[in-house]
Amino acid sequence: MVQDKSDNSDDPATTGIATLEDLRGHLQWAIEVEHSTLPPYLTALYSLDPERNAEAAQLIGGVFVEEMIHLALAANLLNAVGGQPRLDAPHLLPPHPRAMPHADRSIELSLLPFGQEALGMFLRLEQPARPGDRAEGDGYETIGQFYDAIEKGLRRLCAELGEDQVFTGDPGRQVAGGPFAHTAGHLGPVTDLASALAALREIVEQGEGAARADVWDGDADVFHPETKAVSHYYRFQELALGRRYQPGDTPRSGPTGDAVSVDPAGVRPLRPNPRLEDHPEGSAIRTAQEAFNQTYCKMLHQLEKAFNGSPAMLGMSVGTMYAVKGQAQSLMALQDDDGLAVGPTFDYVAPEDRV
Repeated sequence: MVQDKSDNSDDPATTGIATLEDLRGHLQWAIEVEHSTLPPYLTALYSLDPERNAEAAQLIGGVFVEEMIHLALAANLLNAVGGQPRLDAPHLLPPHPRAMPHADRSIELSLLPFGQEALGMFLRLEQPARPGDRAEGDGYETIGQFYDAIEKGLRRLCAELGEDQVFTGDPGRQVAGGPFAHTAGHLGPVTDLASALAALREIVEQGEGAARADVWDGDADVFHPETKAVSHYYRFQELALGRRYQPGDTPRSGPTGDAVSVDPAGVRPLRPNPRLEDHPEGSAIRTAQEAFNQTYCKMLHQLEKAFNGSPAMLGMSVGTMYAVKGQAQSLMALQDDDGLAVGPTFDYVAPEDRV
């Protein structure tokens, strides 16, 4: 169970999930929520010199990989209940800054270089729900409350209709794998209520910590096998506070372990929220940004194919992710007229306009 909230109703008025179609709609939203974190995380990650700031790059890189796992788990959940995951669509890539999908409007996402402003944004979007916070299927204040609404809607529909009437999806559309580089996270298939709840638990605990009262997410730390992995929210606290969590630390104590060093000279001075129109057509910068957007949309297309009956495409998408990385790093090596590094714009490119 993701969380026991005896004081919170599973009524559709609270969760927004009265029917199977409602459930499928919310699981598509979950895919969009998980995807929305990727551009900000990638921008901060690739603004770091990986040699001068290896520790920070490792921490953010691990979060990015786990967000990709969460996206795939959300797709598995949607497939399991007979839905069709969509990733290759214009509304997934609106201009930044942007609001987080279906969330409280105060949760804003921007494309920023690594630093305290970016970390503040990451801490806000990964903020744990408080004990007793109600499930919120739309306009949620924390991602955990959104997933609580999905869990409650899923449980209620299984109780009303029976699991066999809820989990009607083709098992052949499930994708699986892991552990992955930089994380002990596991991508497992979803075929029934038990595996669905396990998938939801994996997403919530990696983001907020086990039981929302712990620093750790329950997995082993792949770089320090003797300890558990720190959840996303507390990893960003490590970077913001400049110190690691160690065994015995709690959310109240804060991190008391080894120092986390960040070399400010190893962060590219990136222009926030870049736009294609900032540079003339045919210029080197705009051409590089357009090439990146083409590759990123190709990756989304491959992921959509992988989640819609061609699981082998998941491996191809990993290769495209490496191309995305190379193009982002090459782009950030360029400077604009103000001497600032230039980042990706993450604009949608329609299929007919892709090379």
